[in-house]
Amino acid sequence: MNDELLFVDEPDGPLTNPVESDEGSWKVLIVDDEPEVHAVTKLALSDFQFNGKGLEFVSAYSGEEAKAVFKKHTDIAVVLLDVVMEQDDSGLQVAEYIRDELHNHFCRIILRTGQPGQAPEKHVIINYDINDYKSKTELTAQKLFTVVISALRSYNDIIVIEENRAGLQKIVEASADLFCARSLETFIQGIVQQLASILGCSKDAAYITSAVATPMPINHPASEQLYIFAGNGEYANHEGKPLESVINDEQLASCKEALQQQEIIYSDDHLVAFCHSKTRRGSLLYLSGLPRKLSRTDRELVEIFAENVQIAFDNVLSTRDIEDTQREIIERLGVAMEHHSASCEQLRRVRLMSEAIAKHTELNAHEIELFSMAVPLHDVGSAKVPEAILHKPSELSSEERASIKRHTEYGYQMLKDSKRPVVQLAATLAHQHHERWDGSGYPLGLKGTQIALEARITALADVFDALYNARPHKPAWTIEQVTDYLNAESGKHFDPELVSIVLENISDFVAIQTSHPSTPQP
Repeated sequence: MNDELLFVDEPDGPLTNPVESDEGSWKVLIVDDEPEVHAVTKLALSDFQFNGKGLEFVSAYSGEEAKAVFKKHTDIAVVLLDVVMEQDDSGLQVAEYIRDELHNHFCRIILRTGQPGQAPEKHVIINYDINDYKSKTELTAQKLFTVVISALRSYNDIIVIEENRAGLQKIVEASADLFCARSLETFIQGIVQQLASILGCSKDAAYITSAVATPMPINHPASEQLYIFAGNGEYANHEGKPLESVINDEQLASCKEALQQQEIIYSDDHLVAFCHSKTRRGSLLYLSGLPRKLSRTDRELVEIFAENVQIAFDNVLSTRDIEDTQREIIERLGVAMEHHSASCEQLRRVRLMSEAIAKHTELNAHEIELFSMAVPLHDVGSAKVPEAILHKPSELSSEERASIKRHTEYGYQMLKDSKRPVVQLAATLAHQHHERWDGSGYPLGLKGTQIALEARITALADVFDALYNARPHKPAWTIEQVTDYLNAESGKHFDPELVSIVLENISDFVAIQTSHPSTPQP
């Protein structure tokens, strides 16, 4: 038997499509109006293998049928396309449809024609985006094999490039999102979502570190103990727990190996990626429930992602540390400038209560963050009020009351010229926190919403704290007395909507008071 393609007798009409495929196969579309061509093509390529995968054949017997197939199948690797079918240029129309209407530039198009004169090769190659042009008379079995191998190799390379491009785009998007993350919660959510998106797989993931998941994470660089810092899916409720109490022995062994070897460990259903750090011990990114074996491209993307994740995590922790330091300095400065009329815990309570109220208002997260940092300076003008007046246990004279009232102007003048948003807001709080909802407050006599929302919140939190705790001139009130007073002053001293927020969440405010008792002053 020679190398020529042998046509065999076949029944009239289109043949039933034999499917010779599995999940690891290349999809080849045969488009020809002669059933014999389909049969002999399948016969010639029946034992075809490339990169460990065989072929899955799909047949179409006209140009219109081919278009319908392309709409249904988006993963066709190669199309063997006849030129002359129901029309003299049916195949050329299909080629234009693939490239120009479907914008499919991945599929390799091989034109086959039995009438070269109808579509001259030079004209077709120049004017149509095809990849090869063959006359049926020259396509021996060996040449067909070679043509398909060449086309699949090109298709495979293009798909790998496209997967890498798409993956790198996701990496860039993920990096942008992660480096912009200001909260640790946002950061871990971003990690899990982006990694799941990159791999198109499980969202059961955990970020594992020596930093304990608390409101103020504590980093133990020398500690051997690892904690679930945050997680999604099945690990969502395990934040702060030791790693060994959450995962099984096999998974724990993978984590220890990844940490010791400082590399990525792949298992059948999970992976553990070591995330390098220049300033800390490093962390682990754990993903379970992998639905498939990861490809080389998947692994490359995981490696790139892991290299950048810890940098972002370190930045988030550094930002948190800077913000905590700044907040503490402001609180301590507020105490120092009030002649110890307040403790750090008192200012912290007012700040936390103000923040809790603000979360139920129109203020967004960034505005609440600035507000929270500004609150401790709201009484900074008291630094210019004689300490003897501030601590006087008996009733104040009218002159002494006037002196105390001037602290709002003192504080405003101290802070008003700053260009920093936090200090600007602190100036407003210092100036307006003694204004009253009904307009009877000082120093400006502002009324209702003329008073800044942040100042209205601060006034309410400040009075709550002053009533609930002992002062030189008064004993501590019970919570019942405090709530009765707030109800009585709603619409007078205080914004009624803010009073409702406090009363509806009164247990939260009592908890803040209980958690931060004042230290007795010497």
